[in-house]
Amino acid sequence: MPDSADSRSRSEGRREAPLWLSLDILHEAGDWSRLGERDALIEAAGRALAADARFVARPPAEACVALSDDETVRGLNARFRGKDKPTNVLSFPALERFGASSPQPLGDIVLAQETVEREAAEQGVAAAHHLQHLVVHGLLHLLGFDHETEEEAQEMEGIEIEVLADLGIPNPYGGDEHPIQSL
Repeated sequence: MPDSADSRSRSEGRREAPLWLSLDILHEAGDWSRLGERDALIEAAGRALAADARFVARPPAEACVALSDDETVRGLNARFRGKDKPTNVLSFPALERFGASSPQPLGDIVLAQETVEREAAEQGVAAAHHLQHLVVHGLLHLLGFDHETEEEAQEMEGIEIEVLADLGIPNPYGGDEHPIQSL
Protein backbone atom coordinates (compact mmCIF):
# COMPACT_ATOMS: atom_id res chain seq x y z
CA MET A 1 0.00 0.00 0.00
CA PRO A 2 1.46 3.42 -0.93
CA ASP A 3 2.18 5.93 1.79
CA SER A 4 0.22 9.17 2.06
CA ALA A 5 2.91 11.14 0.17
CA ASP A 6 2.49 8.75 -2.78
CA SER A 7 -1.30 9.10 -2.54
CA ARG A 8 -1.05 12.89 -2.56
CA SER A 9 1.30 12.75 -5.51
CA ARG A 10 -1.12 10.53 -7.45
CA SER A 11 -4.10 12.76 -6.68
CA GLU A 12 -2.14 15.91 -7.55
CA GLY A 13 -1.29 14.38 -10.90
CA ARG A 14 -4.96 13.69 -11.58
CA ARG A 15 -5.92 17.30 -10.89
CA GLU A 16 -4.61 18.36 -14.28
CA ALA A 17 -6.90 15.94 -16.10
CA PRO A 18 -10.27 17.34 -17.16
CA LEU A 19 -12.80 16.17 -14.61
CA TRP A 20 -16.56 15.95 -14.86
CA LEU A 21 -17.36 18.05 -11.77
CA SER A 22 -17.26 21.81 -11.46
CA LEU A 23 -18.06 23.65 -8.25
CA ASP A 24 -19.45 27.13 -7.74
CA ILE A 25 -18.51 28.45 -4.31
CA LEU A 26 -20.67 31.13 -2.67
CA HIS A 27 -19.61 33.09 0.39
CA GLU A 28 -23.03 33.59 1.90
CA ALA A 29 -22.50 34.20 5.64
CA GLY A 30 -20.19 33.42 8.54
CA ASP A 31 -16.52 34.19 9.12
CA TRP A 32 -14.71 31.49 7.17
CA SER A 33 -11.40 33.42 7.21
CA ARG A 34 -9.87 31.15 9.88
CA LEU A 35 -9.87 28.35 7.32
CA GLY A 36 -7.45 30.21 5.08
CA GLU A 37 -7.73 29.16 1.46
CA ARG A 38 -11.20 27.66 1.88
CA ASP A 39 -12.03 27.86 -1.84
CA ALA A 40 -8.90 25.86 -2.66
CA LEU A 41 -9.78 23.31 0.05
CA ILE A 42 -13.29 22.91 -1.37
CA GLU A 43 -12.03 22.62 -4.93
CA ALA A 44 -9.45 20.01 -3.89
CA ALA A 45 -12.16 17.95 -2.17
CA GLY A 46 -14.32 18.13 -5.31
CA ARG A 47 -11.39 17.13 -7.54
CA ALA A 48 -10.52 14.20 -5.29
CA LEU A 49 -14.09 12.88 -5.45
CA ALA A 50 -14.34 13.48 -9.20
CA ALA A 51 -11.04 11.62 -9.77
CA ASP A 52 -12.22 8.55 -7.84
CA ALA A 53 -12.48 5.55 -10.18
CA ARG A 54 -16.16 5.05 -9.26
CA PHE A 55 -17.07 8.44 -10.69
CA VAL A 56 -14.63 9.33 -13.49
CA ALA A 57 -16.97 8.25 -16.30
CA ARG A 58 -19.81 10.56 -15.20
CA PRO A 59 -21.07 13.19 -17.63
CA PRO A 60 -20.17 16.82 -16.87
CA ALA A 61 -22.02 18.19 -13.85
CA GLU A 62 -21.88 21.13 -11.48
CA ALA A 63 -22.76 21.78 -7.87
CA CYS A 64 -22.88 24.84 -5.66
CA VAL A 65 -21.16 24.97 -2.27
CA ALA A 66 -22.50 27.77 -0.06
CA LEU A 67 -20.41 28.85 2.91
CA SER A 68 -22.92 30.01 5.47
CA ASP A 69 -23.49 30.26 9.22
CA ASP A 70 -25.42 28.47 11.96
CA GLU A 71 -28.37 30.87 11.82
CA THR A 72 -28.94 30.36 8.10
CA VAL A 73 -28.43 26.59 8.25
CA ARG A 74 -30.74 26.34 11.25
CA GLY A 75 -33.50 28.03 9.25
CA LEU A 76 -32.95 25.74 6.27
CA ASN A 77 -32.81 22.67 8.50
CA ALA A 78 -36.09 23.66 10.18
CA ARG A 79 -37.83 24.44 6.90
CA PHE A 80 -36.72 21.46 4.85
CA ARG A 81 -36.01 18.76 7.43
CA GLY A 82 -38.21 19.74 10.38
CA LYS A 83 -35.17 20.01 12.68
CA ASP A 84 -34.93 23.42 14.35
CA LYS A 85 -31.19 23.37 14.98
CA PRO A 86 -28.03 24.07 13.02
CA THR A 87 -26.14 21.18 11.47
CA ASN A 88 -22.76 20.97 9.78
CA VAL A 89 -23.83 20.39 6.17
CA LEU A 90 -27.07 20.25 4.23
CA SER A 91 -27.39 18.85 0.73
CA PHE A 92 -30.15 19.80 -1.68
CA PRO A 93 -30.13 17.60 -4.80
CA ALA A 94 -31.33 19.25 -8.02
CA LEU A 95 -35.00 18.49 -8.47
CA GLU A 96 -34.81 18.14 -12.22
CA ARG A 97 -32.33 17.58 -14.96
CA PHE A 98 -32.31 19.96 -17.88
CA GLY A 99 -32.49 17.73 -20.94
CA ALA A 100 -29.20 17.23 -22.70
CA SER A 101 -27.69 20.45 -21.41
CA SER A 102 -24.19 20.17 -20.11
CA PRO A 103 -23.10 20.39 -17.38
CA GLN A 104 -26.00 18.87 -15.48
CA PRO A 105 -26.87 20.47 -12.13
CA LEU A 106 -26.30 18.15 -9.16
CA GLY A 107 -27.62 20.52 -6.50
CA ASP A 108 -26.44 22.63 -3.60
CA ILE A 109 -24.45 22.07 -0.42
CA VAL A 110 -24.70 24.51 2.48
CA LEU A 111 -22.12 24.51 5.31
CA ALA A 112 -22.46 26.15 8.74
CA GLN A 113 -19.21 27.85 9.74
CA GLU A 114 -19.66 27.80 13.53
CA THR A 115 -20.72 24.15 13.58
CA VAL A 116 -17.88 23.08 11.28
CA GLU A 117 -15.28 24.80 13.48
CA ARG A 118 -16.86 23.60 16.75
CA GLU A 119 -17.02 19.98 15.59
CA ALA A 120 -13.43 20.07 14.35
CA ALA A 121 -12.28 21.34 17.76
CA GLU A 122 -14.38 18.75 19.62
CA GLN A 123 -12.99 15.94 17.46
CA GLY A 124 -9.41 17.22 17.60
CA VAL A 125 -9.11 17.44 13.81
CA ALA A 126 -7.98 20.28 11.59
CA ALA A 127 -10.90 22.49 10.60
CA ALA A 128 -9.64 22.37 7.01
CA HIS A 129 -9.85 18.56 7.02
CA HIS A 130 -13.34 18.62 8.52
CA LEU A 131 -14.45 21.11 5.85
CA GLN A 132 -13.12 18.86 3.10
CA HIS A 133 -14.78 15.82 4.68
CA LEU A 134 -18.12 17.61 4.76
CA VAL A 135 -17.77 18.73 1.14
CA VAL A 136 -17.12 15.13 0.05
CA HIS A 137 -20.00 13.95 2.25
CA GLY A 138 -22.37 16.55 0.80
CA LEU A 139 -21.34 15.75 -2.78
CA LEU A 140 -22.00 12.07 -2.18
CA HIS A 141 -25.51 12.96 -1.04
CA LEU A 142 -25.99 14.90 -4.29
CA LEU A 143 -24.87 11.77 -6.16
CA GLY A 144 -27.58 9.71 -4.44
CA PHE A 145 -25.67 8.18 -1.53
CA ASP A 146 -27.17 8.12 1.95
CA HIS A 147 -26.54 6.72 5.44
CA GLU A 148 -30.03 5.83 6.61
CA THR A 149 -29.19 2.14 7.01
CA GLU A 150 -26.01 0.51 8.32
CA GLU A 151 -25.27 -0.89 4.85
CA GLU A 152 -25.69 2.53 3.22
CA ALA A 153 -23.56 4.17 5.91
CA GLN A 154 -20.75 1.64 5.42
CA GLU A 155 -20.72 2.20 1.66
CA MET A 156 -20.79 5.98 1.94
CA GLU A 157 -18.18 6.12 4.71
CA GLY A 158 -15.92 3.76 2.73
CA ILE A 159 -15.97 6.13 -0.23
CA GLU A 160 -15.33 9.12 2.03
CA ILE A 161 -12.36 7.39 3.69
CA GLU A 162 -10.77 6.57 0.32
CA VAL A 163 -11.33 10.02 -1.19
CA LEU A 164 -10.03 11.75 1.94
CA ALA A 165 -6.96 9.49 1.96
CA ASP A 166 -6.11 10.84 -1.52
CA LEU A 167 -6.11 14.29 0.11
CA GLY A 168 -3.81 13.06 2.90
CA ILE A 169 -6.61 13.22 5.47
CA PRO A 170 -6.80 10.44 8.08
CA ASN A 171 -9.89 8.25 8.40
CA PRO A 172 -12.49 10.49 10.07
CA TYR A 173 -14.36 7.41 11.29
CA GLY A 174 -11.39 5.96 13.13
CA GLY A 175 -12.98 6.39 16.56
CA ASP A 176 -16.30 5.32 18.03
CA GLU A 177 -18.00 8.63 17.26
CA HIS A 178 -18.96 9.49 13.72
CA PRO A 179 -18.24 13.12 12.78
CA ILE A 180 -21.29 13.29 10.52
CA GLN A 181 -23.78 11.72 12.93
CA SER A 182 -25.64 15.00 13.53
CA LEU A 183 -27.05 14.88 10.01
